[in-house]
Amino acid sequence: MKIQSESIIAFPLDEVYQTYRDRLPEIAAFMPDIREIQVLKRQDGPTGPKLHNRWFASTELPSVAKNIVKPEWMQWDDHADWHDEGRYVAWRLELPALGQQVQCAGRNSFYAAPGGTRVALSGDLEIKLQNIPGVPSFMAKRLAPQVEAFIIKLITPNLEKVNASLERFLQSKH
Repeated sequence: MKIQSESIIAFPLDEVYQTYRDRLPEIAAFMPDIREIQVLKRQDGPTGPKLHNRWFASTELPSVAKNIVKPEWMQWDDHADWHDEGRYVAWRLELPALGQQVQCAGRNSFYAAPGGTRVALSGDLEIKLQNIPGVPSFMAKRLAPQVEAFIIKLITPNLEKVNASLERFLQSKH
């Protein structure tokens, strides 16, 4: 399933890009559904840094999802390959508890825009429920699109909240 989000942040392109790239752990304090972001690895390269961050959610799950989604699934690894010259990041998410059952990858692009910076995100999410313990195989194919839609419904506003949180973070620094 496709994931798409777009936001305008009322700060200049270079400031937004560098803050998003380098200060996510600090921005986490401004995100209502994120408890913490830990930088597990940073490797600076010729095109920009490669980062491995772990995100910890603080979202309360709806009762229908509690039967499928376990609390330890509410953390994920974010592998980000930043491209400074092109002002974009290619990313891939991993849910440690689910291994290869969930595949999610995409790109955030940053553009100068009237009034600030436009952040455009596009990505893909695929969940293979048939390989997840506790999900009956006869239900997996039927449930997968519903679970993907639920997760995308959760993710999309959160992506926009990350951008709004980044904007609040920048406002607090000016």
